[in-house]
Amino acid sequence: MRGLICLLLALYGYVLLARVLLSWFPHLPDGLRPVVELIYAVTEPVIRVARPLIPPVRIGAVALDLSILVVFFVLQLVQTAIC
Repeated sequence: MRGLICLLLALYGYVLLARVLLSWFPHLPDGLRPVVELIYAVTEPVIRVARPLIPPVRIGAVALDLSILVVFFVLQLVQTAIC
């Protein structure tokens, strides 16, 4: 059972990484839209919880959302504790 949880946590980390990478490419082909929507649907609930903890960092006219870093950090702590 612990191995399954470790696997799921690792997979979730990869999905979070995919979300970060997808944010760099806002105009993807329409054929990838279902995959992108699935990645956002899986990650958004967790990131939404972390957003109030860290306000966006303003760099000129750009606001950088660092809440995903909190999620990565917590995910690593959980993985270290369990796996």
